[in-house]
Amino acid sequence: MVDNIARYIDHTLLKADATKENITVLCEEAKQYHFASVCVNPTWVQYVSSLLKGSDVKVCTVIGFPLGATTPETKAFETKDAIENGADEIDMVINVGALKDENFGLVERDIAAVCAAAKGKALVKVIIETSLLTDQEKENVCKIAKQAGADFVKTSTGFSTGGATVKDVELMRKTVGPELGVKASGGVRTIDDVQKMIEAGATRIGASSGVAIMKGLSGEGNY
Repeated sequence: MVDNIARYIDHTLLKADATKENITVLCEEAKQYHFASVCVNPTWVQYVSSLLKGSDVKVCTVIGFPLGATTPETKAFETKDAIENGADEIDMVINVGALKDENFGLVERDIAAVCAAAKGKALVKVIIETSLLTDQEKENVCKIAKQAGADFVKTSTGFSTGGATVKDVELMRKTVGPELGVKASGGVRTIDDVQKMIEAGATRIGASSGVAIMKGLSGEGNY
């Protein structure tokens, strides 16, 4: 059994129809269980920051979400805005199409722009959307993310064709080595799922089922 599982979990609510009441409950749950962070869309960052002030829970948000198909400049602007509003951690989506085109220069510029905007102010986690990639593409983008200055690589948005798998987490950990974090996100619904991901090399878990996981139950949802 992994000790203090709550500190691995980014307690997540990224649905388009999330209301202020939903976000308030999310933050109260995060404070109760001492999750690592609350992960929300950028529009909620300022509000979440105010609710979590003085707690041990970080504010996490998503950039270029969920498709990743915006420009490096747009992602950099989003990142700066999020940090000004109180974000401590940035989960950005790569340009998946550029990776598949082997336009590695654009992929690196995209990640580097976010890392530069966040430098010294927020952690950067790079969402590679594993369900859309070959193993070689996963290795390529993990190496690029490391080169570009990212703090973490992350499996999935939870809004594509699949989520985290043990195999992918193992591959990502092997590729980035011990220097970077690995976040498993998408479909992690039980404490058993969490244990398996951590054993595979994950150092953070993205889940909308954090409370169910802590209660030993099975959550619902794709992220």
